[in-house]
Amino acid sequence: MKSLVFDAGPIISLATNNLLFILEPLKKEFNGKFYLTESVKKELVDRPFEIKKFKFEAIQVEKLIEQGTLEILDTEFIRAETPKIFGIANNIFNAFNHDMKIVHFAEMSVIAAALDVKADAVVLDEKTTRLLIENPKTLLEIMRKTLHTSVGINESNLKEFRNKVKDIKAIRSVELVAIAYEHKILDNYITNIPDARKNLLESVLWGVKLNGCAVSKEEIEQIIKVETR
Repeated sequence: MKSLVFDAGPIISLATNNLLFILEPLKKEFNGKFYLTESVKKELVDRPFEIKKFKFEAIQVEKLIEQGTLEILDTEFIRAETPKIFGIANNIFNAFNHDMKIVHFAEMSVIAAALDVKADAVVLDEKTTRLLIENPKTLLEIMRKTLHTSVGINESNLKEFRNKVKDIKAIRSVELVAIAYEHKILDNYITNIPDARKNLLESVLWGVKLNGCAVSKEEIEQIIKVETR
């Protein structure tokens, strides 16, 4: 069975842009499973439900879980593997004589779940984790420039982490939005203004960017160019 495992970030990006509705039709097009881990559910539902500011978003996500659009994945493998991956990832880079804690526990539960079910991809908006999966050397250079200091690397831990994630692909909420646009899932928002379709696509891409999706202005322009040609 095909599957995607979601981190909290993309769901939050969609929720804050009133775009959670795209998940059900996207799931039908995908013809597979959309999973959350227990740790991600805690970030999306359990904790926000206790905060008045975020309670409505939490209720919306809970509704998607109850109707089966998002399913909770909780296995012994995930519970055992998550802290292992978390420990490895947070001991890859070091600066100022300390290991750098660069990832969160819930993000690593997403990776563990993807390994468990051999997911087609993980859905991650967070730049650090995505680069750690796809291009850790680029991440190293970014950290050196950002911190203005020497950043060391534990090659053994990096190799172990890379071996675990070598078959994992990562996508972002911006790709989900682009796919929804392609499949006309957003067509209810088309207006009579000039260049309505282009403006719609641009607005939702910038919406998810400004709510946490790590995507550059150049990438957005390229997506618009490809999707509206």
